[in-house]
Amino acid sequence: MTTSHSQSHSGRECGAAMLTLASKLKRDEGVKTGRPPGGPSDSSHRVSIRDRLLIKEVAELEANLPSTCKASFPDENQLHHFQLAVSPDEGYYQSGTFHFEIDVPEAYNMVPPKVKCQTRIWHPNIAETGEICLSLLREHSIDGTGWAPTRTLKDVVWGLNSLFTDLLNFDDPLNIDAAEHHLRDKEDFRNKVQDYIKHYAR
Repeated sequence: MTTSHSQSHSGRECGAAMLTLASKLKRDEGVKTGRPPGGPSDSSHRVSIRDRLLIKEVAELEANLPSTCKASFPDENQLHHFQLAVSPDEGYYQSGTFHFEIDVPEAYNMVPPKVKCQTRIWHPNIAETGEICLSLLREHSIDGTGWAPTRTLKDVVWGLNSLFTDLLNFDDPLNIDAAEHHLRDKEDFRNKVQDYIKHYAR
């Protein structure tokens, strides 16, 4: 009984979020379809393809977030800019919380979102300066694992979450020093990861 109650509670929350998103779309549609232009350029108020997609995809994302992730939108009218916090519950990075900034460009979904890690980390696939090596964020990929218009924000978030578990890749590193450190001395690598978590990811 408790489970169904909590599910219905989260369903209500999700429904409320979707209503907010739907009313935003309706508001924007009103601006688009018939109000007299109130500024120099009426076209700036039109709902872009990106924003239409995001209204649907953000609702889908909120309903399917991994338990280790939390997404936050500083401005509900700017769904193309949001933050993601990942708190891994297993592996080397357990006990840290890692923050990512996600910007969805106007040309989405023909191009992938731009993602940067805001937390300093010792990781083979994330540079200390925040760049990320994740195949689905690559616009052009020879092996077909890169970005495609069929992918969604949910795929991006699940991919980032998996960089701490299944997709942790020491064989194709962005941070070569971190990968070589792991190859040389796994225990010392673990200690350095924990040191970084203590200093930067609490």
